[in-house]
Amino acid sequence: MIGPDVAGIAERLGLAADTATAIGQLAAETGLDVDAAYAVQTALLQRRLDRGERLVGLKMGLTSRAKMAQVGVDEVIWGRLTDVMRVPDGGTVDTGAYIHPRVEPEVAFLLDRLPEPGEPVGDFTDAVRAVAPAIELIDSRYADFTFSLPDVVADNTSAAAFVVGPWSPVPDGLENLGVLLEIDGRVAQVGSTAAILGDPRRALDEGIRLAGRHGVGLREGWLFLAGAATAAVPLRPGAHVRAVVEKLGTASLRAAS
Repeated sequence: MIGPDVAGIAERLGLAADTATAIGQLAAETGLDVDAAYAVQTALLQRRLDRGERLVGLKMGLTSRAKMAQVGVDEVIWGRLTDVMRVPDGGTVDTGAYIHPRVEPEVAFLLDRLPEPGEPVGDFTDAVRAVAPAIELIDSRYADFTFSLPDVVADNTSAAAFVVGPWSPVPDGLENLGVLLEIDGRVAQVGSTAAILGDPRRALDEGIRLAGRHGVGLREGWLFLAGAATAAVPLRPGAHVRAVVEKLGTASLRAAS
C-alpha cells in the first residue's frame, strides 16, 4: 500500500505559509496519520533549512485545556522553531504575512543540559539555564483555523513566530504563576502556568518523550516553548500585545498598521 505523499504535502503547506493563502485540510484527503504527519513536519523544516534558516528549538502545542477546547484537538503535540521565526522583544510583525494570526502567552526555557527521559520534574532546575515570559504567534495554514490532529502536526503545530522576554533564574512556584495577555493595554486573557500540563516543566518532559519517538533529541542552548497558558487571541493590525508572567516579567510585540 502506497503511503501519503510526504514531500508533496510539505510543499503544499510551505507554499500556503509563504503566500499567506489558506488551504483545505489534507489528512482525510491524503490518508495522513500522526506518524506520517511528523514526517511531513520534518520535510517542512528541511524546506526552511534549505533556504538558510537554523533550527533553534522546539515548541509544545495544545498543553492547556483551553487550547484543546479552542481547536477541538485533545492530544499534546510538538513542533520546531527556527531563527527566522524569532521576533525581538518589543518588535513589530506584519499581519499581512500571515493568514489568520493569533497570539498566546507562554513560558520559554533555555536549556543548559538535557534532562533524561523520565527524569523527575523537580530535578529539572539545573537542566534549565533560565526561564522567560514569551508570546507565540500561531497561524494555521488551514481555512477557518480548523484541522484534525494529523493536519496540525503536519503544519508544524501552526508555528509562525515567537517573542522571548528577559531571561531569569527559574523561580520558586513556577508551577503556578499568574499570567496575563494584554491587547492594547486591556486584559484579554487571564491564566496561570498551572494550565501548562500542571507545571511547564512537565511540558519539557513531554517534549523530550514525544520528540524522542521521532528521533529528535533536544540540544543544549536550545529554546523550548512550553505551551500556552490561555486560549489564543486574534492579532489585529496595529495591536500592541503584552504577555505578563508573575515573577518573570513581560514580553511584547506590535502588529504593523
